[in-house]
Amino acid sequence: MSWIILIIAGLFEVAFAFCLGKAKGTSGNEMYLWYGGFVIALGISMGLLIKATQTLPIGTAYAVWTGIGAVGTVLIGIFVFKEPATFLRIFFLITLI
Repeated sequence: MSWIILIIAGLFEVAFAFCLGKAKGTSGNEMYLWYGGFVIALGISMGLLIKATQTLPIGTAYAVWTGIGAVGTVLIGIFVFKEPATFLRIFFLITLI
């Protein structure tokens, strides 16, 4: 069960990065809503990470959590925010995996 919690925590890490990306392109009340989503996703992600580390080794849990977040954020950047998928970017993403 701890592994499932950890994976969900990693997905919420991707969600808070997504919210930051969306907030960057907005203004006014919409910007504050995206920042609110960021804070909520951050809290959930950290809470689930804490829960997962109660039974998993901290080094392993942190590596998996950041790996899911890094890969997910790069993929969101490429597919949602239309960031370039350069050779070096994909190469380093593969080395991270």
